[in-house]
Amino acid sequence: MPAAALFDVDGTLLDTNYLHTIAWAEALAQFGHTPPMARIHGSIGMGGDHLLDHVLGDDRDRGQDEEISAAHQVLFARLWPNLRAFASAAELLRQVRDRGWRVVLASSASARDLAVMRRVLDAEDAIDDATGADDVDATKPAPDLVEAALAKAGAEPGEAVFIGDTLWDVEAAVRSHVRCVAVLSGGFGERALRAAGALEVHADVGELLARLDTSVLGRP
Repeated sequence: MPAAALFDVDGTLLDTNYLHTIAWAEALAQFGHTPPMARIHGSIGMGGDHLLDHVLGDDRDRGQDEEISAAHQVLFARLWPNLRAFASAAELLRQVRDRGWRVVLASSASARDLAVMRRVLDAEDAIDDATGADDVDATKPAPDLVEAALAKAGAEPGEAVFIGDTLWDVEAAVRSHVRCVAVLSGGFGERALRAAGALEVHADVGELLARLDTSVLGRP
């Protein structure tokens, strides 16, 4: 079976975590919720359902959840002109694929958002497959996304590495028995990422690319 490199997109390949924080804050404010921005940022990387539990509490009235999530989608779309790929993101994907890995984007984004992010990333020649919102029943930190990406790659957990930027990425990978390489570009600290189970932690994908020869991603 092939070895698979499973890449989170938001916060790992694209600099979007703080844009999502802003969009969620504005969406929540429309419905009278004003939690601290830091609490919202600490929930980025979760699926919307888990994020609202984390930010507002799981004993809340859930009647507005769908409307809040829809508002976030609209507000995030307005920020598309601000989307930027991290320097070296596309080159990292190409180098990893050239070394023999199957490259799968592991995202739970909507088809619309994922299409936009892939255009910004501009690395279609290095991507073998991708997951999206329709591929998962439960969002991170549940392991469903990692398992869906494994299925796309046709790989077993022991043959894969997940690359992400949040505690929820690391937790989902660990629960799937997949090794995890983390980057700090999403705003989560190294100590917390390592404590969650990250095998390696790098400043960003540029640093990971520079250290590829000594990384678990150096060879399949």
